[in-house]
Amino acid sequence: MKHAAALSLCALLVGGCVPMMAASAVSTVAASARGAPQSNEALQPIARQQCVARAQQYGAVHVIDVEQRSVGKIIVWGTVGEGASKRSFQCDFGQQINGFKLREIRSTP
Repeated sequence: MKHAAALSLCALLVGGCVPMMAASAVSTVAASARGAPQSNEALQPIARQQCVARAQQYGAVHVIDVEQRSVGKIIVWGTVGEGASKRSFQCDFGQQINGFKLREIRSTP
């Protein structure tokens, strides 16, 4: 009788693991089907062009840097305006402009 109880307990424990293993396998297959994220590095010229067009509404544009921040995120940094009205900008780009920040440039006395 003790063996039957032990066998029943083992069956319950294994039975609980099987659904979790199946769920894990399904999750792995789904992730594999999606594939690895694709880099948008080839879009850097487009990112630069679109960010410059967005920044031009604030004055003359000077791009300082274009950086591939992550697989799907390009950041364009630069300045707009001239003299005392010069400001810096940061433009976040994925497949399009996702964010645009304009900041004052403080001069040191």
